Amino acid sequence: MSAKQPSLFGGAMIIAGTIIGAGMFANPTATSGVWFTGALLVLLYTWFSMLSSGLMILEVNTHYPHGASFDTMVKDLLGKGWNVVNGLAVAFVLYLLTYAYIFVGGDLTAQGLGSLTGSEVALPVGQLVFFGVLACCVWASTRLVDRLTTVLIGGMVITFIWATGGLISTVKLPVLFDTQAAPHTSYWIYAAAALPVCLASFGFHGNVSSLLKYFDGDAPKVAKALKTGTLIALVIYVLWQLAIQGNLPRNEFAPVIAAEGQVSVLIETLSKFVPTGSMDKVLSFFAYMAIASSFLGVTLGLFDYIADMFKWKEYAADRSKTAAVTFLPPLVCCLLFPTGFVTAIGYVGLAATVWTALIPAMLLYKSRRKFGAGKGYCIGGGVWLMVWVFAFGLINIAAQILSQMGIVPVFTG
Repeated sequence: MSAKQPSLFGGAMIIAGTIIGAGMFANPTATSGVWFTGALLVLLYTWFSMLSSGLMILEVNTHYPHGASFDTMVKDLLGKGWNVVNGLAVAFVLYLLTYAYIFVGGDLTAQGLGSLTGSEVALPVGQLVFFGVLACCVWASTRLVDRLTTVLIGGMVITFIWATGGLISTVKLPVLFDTQAAPHTSYWIYAAAALPVCLASFGFHGNVSSLLKYFDGDAPKVAKALKTGTLIALVIYVLWQLAIQGNLPRNEFAPVIAAEGQVSVLIETLSKFVPTGSMDKVLSFFAYMAIASSFLGVTLGLFDYIADMFKWKEYAADRSKTAAVTFLPPLVCCLLFPTGFVTAIGYVGLAATVWTALIPAMLLYKSRRKFGAGKGYCIGGGVWLMVWVFAFGLINIAAQILSQMGIVPVFTG
């Protein structure tokens, strides 16, 4: 009897789980300047562009052996120079996110263990428990990541509906569309501040090669998983925007922006306009599951990228070496420098743009010149889609740089 084939649903859950991380809580704040209609358009633009670039990576990946990741593809098609640039960008983003997830997830784990035991649990203990359980799942197999992520996404959906169901039913259209705003109120001048955050909220590209290997080269099935997973994330993001921006007026967002989207401040401000009940506790559960599922997805992509770079195989000894290189650097950094990632986290979107937009478009162009189009899986759109995705990357880089330099306006409420 043949081994059971991985399910499309499981693959979609890996993608959705990777995407929907703690960054979701930053979206309403980052898009408060353009408000709901603008946020909807920015999210749709980002979703389409990021999904397209992911499908580009998938098409290119089909021309290489199972398990080949960015290192193999970029080195072969774009050369060693671009491979170094891309490798640094991939390592920076994935290692930094792993570092951040260990810190935040470990903190929540320590709090949870403290509540269960009735005594204070040290942060390093929480970090080691959080890290140990999830890292072992990634080391064991992609199938285990599939199963655990599916459970986490199920929990996220339940807690999300529990937390936002009442808010969505109380949405006020004048608030949602800011109809009481003063004449000539500006919205689109704040788009530059929203774009990089939304891009970082749709990152899944490190998992494309992992899924292609997991699905034994079935590219059409992987494409469906990418489309389904990203669409689930988009729907949750839009519903979250609806719940927040349909109840909390735009001109009342100042304290939330000043607190950089901190959930407790968001709920405290929101409670002045609509009953929030136990929303803070429910969202804490949601955030924990979102961080855990994102940790699994991000480290799975990093794990397979490192295995490809060092040409390590699926044997237990090689997987152990891959796990050591994947997990030990961020764990050691997190234990020695607990909040060191804060100074660098603002550059994640900038680095991610390199390998989620610019490189995929360049890879597809070079791939079609080398291998041709129409052989096996092929994304539609032709050259215009490559130009679209590449331009999307340039626009995001410009938006990030100009925002950090203070050249473009940033909404403060």
